[in-house]
Amino acid sequence: MTQDDDGSKAPSPINQSIIPSGDQTVWTDVSSLLQSACTDLWDGELIHGENFNLFAAMSALEIMDPKMDSGIVCRYYSLDEAIENGAAPIPVSSDKTDDVQCIIDIMDHLLACEATWHKGHSLAQTVFSCIYLLRLERTSSHALLYSYCRVTRATCNAVVSAVSEARTHEEEDIFTMTYGLPLKGDGDEKCVSMLHAVDETISRQLRACKAPSSSKKRVLEDIEPLQTNPDLEEGYCTAVLCRLRFRKHFHHVITCMRRPQGRGFELARKHIATCLSELECILKSVVFIRSNCVCGSYEDEIDDRTTASGRQPIGFDPTLNSRLCAPTPPRAIKIVSWKKAIEYFQKLLHDLDIICSYPLDPLFEGVLNFVTEFQKFKPDLVARAHLQLLLVQDGKLYGRDPVFAVICKGAALPEVAKNHDIQNNEFILQLGQLVLTSLKILCTNSAWQRRKLGKIIQDWRILYLQLELAFRKDYGEVPSTSNDENISIKISKHILVWVEEQTYWIALRFLLLGFELELYSPNDYCMVYWYIYVVSIKLAEKTHLKLMSNNDNARRKGKKKKDNLKDAAKDYQFPPVVLLLQCQIYLAEGLTMMLAALRNQDKAIKVLGPFNTEQERFFQHFELLQKACIPDQMSYLSFSESTNHARFSTLHMFNYFKDALKIAKELKSSFSGNPDRLAELRRIEQVAEHNAIALNLICRLGTLDPSLKVYFEYSHHSHFATAVVKRS
Repeated sequence: MTQDDDGSKAPSPINQSIIPSGDQTVWTDVSSLLQSACTDLWDGELIHGENFNLFAAMSALEIMDPKMDSGIVCRYYSLDEAIENGAAPIPVSSDKTDDVQCIIDIMDHLLACEATWHKGHSLAQTVFSCIYLLRLERTSSHALLYSYCRVTRATCNAVVSAVSEARTHEEEDIFTMTYGLPLKGDGDEKCVSMLHAVDETISRQLRACKAPSSSKKRVLEDIEPLQTNPDLEEGYCTAVLCRLRFRKHFHHVITCMRRPQGRGFELARKHIATCLSELECILKSVVFIRSNCVCGSYEDEIDDRTTASGRQPIGFDPTLNSRLCAPTPPRAIKIVSWKKAIEYFQKLLHDLDIICSYPLDPLFEGVLNFVTEFQKFKPDLVARAHLQLLLVQDGKLYGRDPVFAVICKGAALPEVAKNHDIQNNEFILQLGQLVLTSLKILCTNSAWQRRKLGKIIQDWRILYLQLELAFRKDYGEVPSTSNDENISIKISKHILVWVEEQTYWIALRFLLLGFELELYSPNDYCMVYWYIYVVSIKLAEKTHLKLMSNNDNARRKGKKKKDNLKDAAKDYQFPPVVLLLQCQIYLAEGLTMMLAALRNQDKAIKVLGPFNTEQERFFQHFELLQKACIPDQMSYLSFSESTNHARFSTLHMFNYFKDALKIAKELKSSFSGNPDRLAELRRIEQVAEHNAIALNLICRLGTLDPSLKVYFEYSHHSHFATAVVKRS
């Protein structure tokens, strides 16, 4: 800027007096260049120098962009300014009927903000965009608003505490950041009793509205109405009560679930049932609310609003806390609609109910099955945090079972092993920590879980080798067939088998999660199913070895020695768990060979990218498993040798799908009391049956009909594909 003779300031060109030119810098007028660029660039494009990299682009603040510039969109620059300008009046309206309607709008919008926060957005820009929450003491004269906001704040604090303690917030760091917001208050432990008192008052008013006409007038004279219109009193009382009661019982759900060792689960389930009932009442109240509210919007537009009435709530400003979100620019947040918020809380409550109904299975295998089945419901962060808090408490399973006792039960060791000195072994203690860490990982979301499992599998493998060396050093070599081995050797052998079983289980989980995350392309299916096949075989071997050792011990206790050999053949049969794994092995092997035959006979489209070969893709997908030698001596060469000679002319003689179908049908009686396993068997049957038909069709017509096209879909099972045969 330069100063004119009259003292006014006027713009001046950049010259050496402001920023002098150096040896390598010369000032040039680029106005014409910028003008030309403006006409050529599309929205979202930018001009940058050679040294402007991706990191700089991600770290830059784009001035005047509402999403990037934290200072551009602000109605008020401080909380005091917002209050002084009447942004959050108390009472909300001088008209009591309108005041109640506005309070309902605030309740609805707060619920939508809470659901948006649970989905991973900032607490400052969602729930605490409510000015009433930021200055809660201002609402003390309005009992309804004060009690509702106070319980909301206490519930948010309880959720932050649960997620922080579970450390699942690593998935979404912003979830637990409070930015110094007033999340706690003195006396918050009494917030539910205050809400309950308001609930009782409005309940009396509702009962008075429903009283017979003869006594109704006398009853109403003794009770202060919620609002001034007698014809609307019952509808407003009902709408307010269901919202208050949901808030009260949801707070009870969160607090009951935090009781140690699942002691509050039975009570939590009762509160969950009440919450779901109140949510239904909230949905039904929309008819009354909209019939008495002129919002000036079409029905489809109202459904996208954050309140049942469709009106904008009073007392909210999402930009007020935008500067609290440093050091990153504030996110552009769209608060979920009121209906979506109701649906979110319904699903959350159903997920929490599943956790509360879990019988706390002491078997580690049962824990793994429950967690994997629970993850199929795609639970959100809050539910998964409470699951982890249940499983791992005070370094114990469920806060009650020592980890070594869990290992002993999982490894099918005798009761005497629980008190054996081996539990003080350094590597056994590390194994206990690894078990707890694995459980925590299984409670995270699918993407985070797969990354962590890929890393921890190496820890399992290394620990197995360390345990093997330590046991060999302490107890020496003992033939595996010896029946006279001492208890220490028996414990060590069982633990080693169990560790291998868990290692292969984690490897299989790692591979299957790739389907859920859509990490595999059709060109990769053959190698993926081959790897699932070889890992599943190892898992079945270790599981079978563990179970047979346990059965042998039980058989020796119950029979005389001379009866053992006589009844061995008669009593021997594969355990149902192993046969279920065998079904999956047949499916994986059948899909591997079918895909290999399609590839080898040019019946499938092969898209070989210009950047990597099949061998490179093999290493990219299975690098973590290969580094951990899972399984041993399995490489790309092994895969190639197994699949390069696959042809339909020989494949039809080995119909793995029919074998899987046969075993699945026979297994149903063994899992009659387990609905999850029965559902898995039905899915396996469907995949096996459809693939058997497709394989027969390809074998009969494939080589003769070049127009025959084969593709794969996941319509029956999320992990095992179904072949679809069509003519182009």
